[in-house]
Amino acid sequence: MSAMDDLPPNAAPDKPLTPAARRALEEAAARHAAARAEAARIAEEGGPKGPEPTRFGDWERKGIAVDF
Repeated sequence: MSAMDDLPPNAAPDKPLTPAARRALEEAAARHAAARAEAARIAEEGGPKGPEPTRFGDWERKGIAVDF
C-alpha cells in the first residue's frame, strides 16, 4: 500500500497530515456521504427536474418558464 492509498478524500497529496487533520477529513467525508444518502432517500417524487425552481425564481412547465 502506498502513501497515496491511505489518504482520506480531499487530502493534499504532498502535505503531511496531523492526526487531527486526518480525523477531520474522514469525519467530513462521512458527513457528506450521509447527506447524499439522506438526499437520495427523500428525493421528491413528481417534482421539477433540474435546479430547485424556487431558488432561481422560475417555474417551468411543458417548456414554458414562468417568473413569479
